[in-house]
Amino acid sequence: MNALAKSDGKGLGVGLIGTGYMGKCHALAWNAVASTFGDVIRPRLVALAEASADLARTKAMELGFATSTGDWRELLADPQIDVISITTPNRFHAEMAIAALEAGKHVWCEKPMATVFADAQAMHAAWRGSGKVAVLGYNYIQNPAMRLIRKLIGEGAIGVVNHVRLEMDEDFMADRQTPFATRNEASAGYGALDDFAVHPLSLLRFVLGGVAEVFGEMARPYADRPHPDGGRRAIENYDIATALLRLESGASGALTVNRAAWGRKGRIQLQIFGDAGAIVFDQERFNEVQLFRREGNEETQGFRTILSAPVHKPYDRFIPAPGHGLGFNDLKVIECRELIARIEGEKASVFDFDDGLAIERTIHAIADSFAKGRWVEVKA
Repeated sequence: MNALAKSDGKGLGVGLIGTGYMGKCHALAWNAVASTFGDVIRPRLVALAEASADLARTKAMELGFATSTGDWRELLADPQIDVISITTPNRFHAEMAIAALEAGKHVWCEKPMATVFADAQAMHAAWRGSGKVAVLGYNYIQNPAMRLIRKLIGEGAIGVVNHVRLEMDEDFMADRQTPFATRNEASAGYGALDDFAVHPLSLLRFVLGGVAEVFGEMARPYADRPHPDGGRRAIENYDIATALLRLESGASGALTVNRAAWGRKGRIQLQIFGDAGAIVFDQERFNEVQLFRREGNEETQGFRTILSAPVHKPYDRFIPAPGHGLGFNDLKVIECRELIARIEGEKASVFDFDDGLAIERTIHAIADSFAKGRWVEVKA
């Protein structure tokens, strides 16, 4: 395979906006992708933008970027930058992605697309009119385990799928004394629904397809939280969301997400039931797939554990031995490699703004269903 590079033989020029949790993940991926895969010309880390010039300067030194700025708009005019990573809070995604696309840059934007559906639509329209690549940071679909699950389903390993259950739980909002933060504001979106549910829905879309109808519910485990400036402030969105699903395939489903689930640290569980078996995946057991097949002697039937191994590509690009395990940041490196392939016109396994908008439609349909108290169609 020829090394992926721009037509002038140089690696892609990268601009990064934001250096928090996901910003560092993007930077690590841009730094590691060439060494990991060996078929990519090393990207050029051109410029980094943060909320202040001082913070940007510090982070640029830490993460290996050549220059820095306290104004993200300066990245748009830099001719050395080909692609911009957007890793800011959700409410800034639309403005930044649209501006980057209009400036002729490719975009790698963290999920979800936006907190308002109209903004997601505007991002989609800007992408369609740009001729550029725009992908979203649904890196959990890059897990070799997900590729295996999709393959097993496609081969009929568990027969015809008739039901799925999706869950995502963490406990960073489980303590009622956790201070009020921007993620509790209405401007941050619905809460767990758009912050969390997009991830299990991305896995569902990757392995089975889309959602046709939904019936939604949202809840607040606590009415208010202590405010850093004193007193308590009412929570404006919801830390728990639940939905019944009817899939485009005809299967039924159930989705539950919770940001206040004590004991859960990074749980995304996917259970898929067919007429001849079942598949279970749990994000807290990142490198395992549980497979049950209705075959053989009933006395010895049961789930068997499949450990990720070099045969489950591209695991082999990271580790030459089975059972040693990949991690969260490794999936970002895989996603970065897929993004570069898409930019170079190759077939790539990424979620673009078409996929992202389909997930957004499902999220907003669940919220609409909650408001109306009835089933709602997920309209294209």
